[in-house]
Amino acid sequence: MPATPTAPGADQPAAPQLPDGYALSDAPPGSQEYVRLRREAGLSPRTPEQAAGALTASWAWTTVRSADGALAAMGRIIGDGTWYFHLADVATDPVHQRRGLGRAVMEDLLGRIDAAAPPHPYITLLADPPGQRLYRSLGFVDSDPSLGMRLPR
Repeated sequence: MPATPTAPGADQPAAPQLPDGYALSDAPPGSQEYVRLRREAGLSPRTPEQAAGALTASWAWTTVRSADGALAAMGRIIGDGTWYFHLADVATDPVHQRRGLGRAVMEDLLGRIDAAAPPHPYITLLADPPGQRLYRSLGFVDSDPSLGMRLPR
């Protein structure tokens, strides 16, 4: 079972600033929303069956919705809640890009790690080229000499 990052009201960081008309939430998106946003933001496509585990077993979610309730941005953390945290599925709908939503998602997720984890957590992500400038601006660095690897299946 995923851990609850912090008890309600316990040392929660201030919510990142969003443009008018957007709302931040810690609720995961719906399955179809998740699949759609990954596709439209240029991430590798996933099926609803693949989405099921991401939606229920992540340590934390941050979503941003527009005034009409549509999913505008999202991100999640996979981890053990104590020292290892991997940020994944950070995506912003192209219609809503260049408004600071991706930064707000990242700041919220990082703030939740800082509020819940003991000192010196290990925080990772895989940085696709479009997000690299944002991630570097938040303090992420290359993991040299380590190299991210995957096992294609």
